[in-house]
Amino acid sequence: MNGQKSLDLTARLNERLRFRFINGCQRAVIAVKLESQDVRVMALDSRPAEPFPARNGAFILAPGGRVDAFVDITAPPASTSPILLHDGKEARPIARLITSNEPPIRGARLPSAAALPSNGLPQLELKNASRFEVTLGTADWVTPARLVTTTPPAFRAKAGRTIVLALNNRAGSTTVFHLHGHPFRLLDRLDDGWKPFWLDTLAIDAGQTQRIAFAAEFPGRWLIESIATDWAAPRLVKWYSVE
Repeated sequence: MNGQKSLDLTARLNERLRFRFINGCQRAVIAVKLESQDVRVMALDSRPAEPFPARNGAFILAPGGRVDAFVDITAPPASTSPILLHDGKEARPIARLITSNEPPIRGARLPSAAALPSNGLPQLELKNASRFEVTLGTADWVTPARLVTTTPPAFRAKAGRTIVLALNNRAGSTTVFHLHGHPFRLLDRLDDGWKPFWLDTLAIDAGQTQRIAFAAEFPGRWLIESIATDWAAPRLVKWYSVE
């Protein structure tokens, strides 16, 4: 946490704090939990979300993932709330949020925060979207050093179209997918809508299929990355074209 093995953060009753959590791990998917706190997620992967509460004050971060969250301090003075990190094996405290003995910063808790200002992301029309499958964990992925201009693209998209990708993880472990060039929406399982946020990175469990959608706004050749959640796993790449 901020380069320290432990960190104490002190705030006054009814104060609103803004946190940015960044997973700086190369391969590990982690979970962070603020115990006994109401956590309101405001942005994911540096893009505003429709605000929503983090269930039980916890959220998951893929490698390189970012979460911006608001926390309103409601615990009584002198109380302590641990901030925990779970690495898939155990939870461990990495920081503490302490309510100060100073007088409350205001007489009552602030109302729920409105969404952060939009950064102009496009509307998506799924009905006429172009649809492609991208399979993870197969032998046709290459290391960055082996990627050459003659390597066939994973798919070709027309500029201005909505693109839906079915990401099939055939690897034996969780695999992290990263899309360059375009933020994407994570679609609901029934493909009838999407989660209230944008992402650029997604962890996909072994044997699972996730669907994402994005607007192909920017012509050019763009990378996609895939890496297994294993410390020795190589970083693998493909590319796609927007024409």
